[in-house]
Amino acid sequence: MALWILIFFGLFTMTLLCKSCFCLTPDGFALLEMRTVFNDTKNVLSNWNDSDESPCGWTGISCYPNDQRVQSINLPYMQLGGIISPSVGKLTRLQRLALHENSLDGTIPNEIGNCPELRAIYLRANYLQGGIPSDIGNLSMLTIIDLSSNSLRGAIPSSLGRLRHLRLLNLSTNFFSGEIPDVGVLSTFGNKSFIGNLDLCGQQVRKPCRTSMGFPVVLPHAESDEAAVPTKRSNHYIRAAVIGAISTLGFVLIVLFIFLWVWLLSKKERAAKKYTEVEKQVYKEPSAKLITFHGDLPYPSCELIEKIESLDEEDVVGAGGFGTVYRMVMNDCGTFAVKRIDRSREGSDQVFERELEILGSIKHINLVNLRGYCRLPTARLLIYDYLAMGSLDNFLHERVDDRLLNWNARLKVALGSARGLAYLHHDCCPKIVHRDIKSSNILLDDNLEPRVSDFGLAKLLVDEEAHITTVVAGTFGYLAPEYLQSGRATEKSDVYSFGVVLLELVTGKRPTDPSFVNQGLNVVGWMNTLLKENRLEDILDKRCRDADAETVEAILEIAARCTDANPDDRPSMQQVLQYLEQEVMSPCPSDFYDESHSDYS
Repeated sequence: MALWILIFFGLFTMTLLCKSCFCLTPDGFALLEMRTVFNDTKNVLSNWNDSDESPCGWTGISCYPNDQRVQSINLPYMQLGGIISPSVGKLTRLQRLALHENSLDGTIPNEIGNCPELRAIYLRANYLQGGIPSDIGNLSMLTIIDLSSNSLRGAIPSSLGRLRHLRLLNLSTNFFSGEIPDVGVLSTFGNKSFIGNLDLCGQQVRKPCRTSMGFPVVLPHAESDEAAVPTKRSNHYIRAAVIGAISTLGFVLIVLFIFLWVWLLSKKERAAKKYTEVEKQVYKEPSAKLITFHGDLPYPSCELIEKIESLDEEDVVGAGGFGTVYRMVMNDCGTFAVKRIDRSREGSDQVFERELEILGSIKHINLVNLRGYCRLPTARLLIYDYLAMGSLDNFLHERVDDRLLNWNARLKVALGSARGLAYLHHDCCPKIVHRDIKSSNILLDDNLEPRVSDFGLAKLLVDEEAHITTVVAGTFGYLAPEYLQSGRATEKSDVYSFGVVLLELVTGKRPTDPSFVNQGLNVVGWMNTLLKENRLEDILDKRCRDADAETVEAILEIAARCTDANPDDRPSMQQVLQYLEQEVMSPCPSDFYDESHSDYS
């Protein structure tokens, strides 16, 4: 009997030892703690199980092959809600945290500063609140911080200036306030990193800082005046009057401060909405009507109408499928683009103006800003921001000067254009199909940042069942095959056109270049033919001497997916953006985590 008890005890002990040998790693338990505070509506984390030996096979998780420690968390576009758990600080070997384009709220945990090897933080387009933990400044290996399009507020910590390897900083479209520290690497970033934070000031945003409400920090006192009064008059009543006056002044200042504080809060809350009904200012004359959106045209209506009416052929800068484009210069040298809409395209004024109100509310860094609308007896005119650098088509095919688009600049154009289109398809309500994506409708600012234009004249899609338009618009060479055949414009036909633009960036050729049109091919068929023959060097534009083969192949792979003959097999623009971010901004780990590598070299 004693022998059987001994055998049973031995087997029980071995079972416990085996379970302890195969229990989940500490990093795995930390990830499970993070999962408990996520709101996983799509159940994408269903394979995160505590019965596994390692988390390395879980969705969105990659590990070091030698010690099974978690190297990266990649969970963008997963519709995750909830908060970011402080347990992220337990992943001490983490190098990449990508949770962008979700619905996360709460604050960025201070424990993130316990991840000393962290290289990239992507938390864009969530609902995060609070401030930036100052401990992030201790993460000396950081090269990318993208916290844009959240509800973060407070001051920008000066500790970020210590991040010597930081190459990309995007804090735009939040509610940060105060002076941007002009220290260390923070002094190297310009306005684009902070755009959309109205209460920020400093050298980087070209906005001088002042003390609160414009007053000095310490108000002057009146000791000298009291000294001038004879001592015998400094009685109880005079003192009471002085105290009462000071108290009244203090009360008025407090009320004024509270009023300004409430007004600023309400203004920020309105700005926090991603997509709102546009505020418009309407000016009517017997012969003209002017609507300015958000009141962001700081000119008298009479001056604007006078300038618009005086436009003539000398002011023409281009002509598109929807009408002629003029350059309008105001008296203070402010410059705008005015697009005259062909009268034959007009419908109901009320419907047309209602659509323009929706378009006027769309604000995105990669979309051309619609400033206003003017209706004259003979024409309808749209007022846009003027981009002096012209279009991508002009840069690729027309310019003869020395400023050409190198490979890095072309990648920047591809990424920014994809962001603008993804915003139209996925963030606007109702969503918008462009219907005429082409290089001449991608304009460039002074920093060669792309802005998609002419989306304002596309058909609006109200819901999934009403996603078809019947009038074929667009440019030959960019149009999807099914759109040409049926006249049905969908998001997938826009994706096809964007794929053609990607090929245009890689090859430097127009979609209807004679070198392959004479062979009965378009740029898509030409690319597929050369890829089958493994002639990558013949596809790449000879002017792109700085291009690397791996990135070129990755962009061609994305373009091939976009231009698939079957629209159901094409990715969405959100997926295209994700592919580009992974391939362009986040190279493979072996390259990305190399000390000498720079994402924006």
